[in-house]
Amino acid sequence: MKRYFEGWYFKAQNKNQIVAVIPAIHIERDGKKSASIQLVTDQGAWNVVFPYEQFSAKGRMPHITIGDNIFTRQQLHLHIQNTAVTAWGDLKFGALSPLSYDIMGPFHFLPLMECRHSVYSMGHHVSGELTINGEKYRFYRDVGYMEGDRGRSFPIHYAWTQCNFGDAGGGEANRDEYLSNSLMLSVAEIPWGPFHFTGIIGVIHYRNKEYRIATYLRAKVDVLSQGKIVVSQGALHFTAELRGEKKIPLYAPVNGSMVRFVNESLVCTTAYTLEEYGETIFSFETDRASFEYEYPR
Repeated sequence: MKRYFEGWYFKAQNKNQIVAVIPAIHIERDGKKSASIQLVTDQGAWNVVFPYEQFSAKGRMPHITIGDNIFTRQQLHLHIQNTAVTAWGDLKFGALSPLSYDIMGPFHFLPLMECRHSVYSMGHHVSGELTINGEKYRFYRDVGYMEGDRGRSFPIHYAWTQCNFGDAGGGEANRDEYLSNSLMLSVAEIPWGPFHFTGIIGVIHYRNKEYRIATYLRAKVDVLSQGKIVVSQGALHFTAELRGEKKIPLYAPVNGSMVRFVNESLVCTTAYTLEEYGETIFSFETDRASFEYEYPR
């Protein structure tokens, strides 16, 4: 039986709140199948497991149903009630901001990859309301981000960060700035057959320009230690440094089974710097970033 997982990551943030919702499916080594929905806020995380028969999908990422919950490119509908969590509500999404081409580049066609990443939208408007265990999360033309993963397992060692930010960095900005300025970076130890290599995928949307940083474009890691990542690619140098975190444990797949915990700081303080030819394009610190760091400190 093929071991497999696939998950979709919906993030929504307003001026004061951030919520992430992660629907997923899992096929384990013994053929056991299930679906799940993880809810993540700055208050904690909850994982709800569903029978696989309650999952359906049409195409890749256009329409997913798990029980009474619906996830599409246009909306998210929650209706969950059990002893651990009660969650309901609806979010509507504006036009997505896709990448100019697949984040995996030519690695999209490489066989034997244990995990493949997708970025569906670097930024889009979010409007609506969710209620999670009595706490209300209200959005009106606020900011969303959307990505996904599929394969057998998450990498054992990896780092990931994502942030929507204003033109001046972490300070006050209008909603459109947070919509058009965003970044994500992932660095991971990638097993490929008998070999291992450090893989980098990253993209920055800033002032209507896309900066792509990736192994297939000859990017390399200069620093990866103590929550600090420095990558370079020709004249580009990008730094992400975790400066304050609030770890929340999330389930992650190993050979299709959700048996591993990883720590995500959904809302944390991070400093970012992008330089090109020695000139600073932006440099700021924000307390609205998301960060996962699964490397030995």
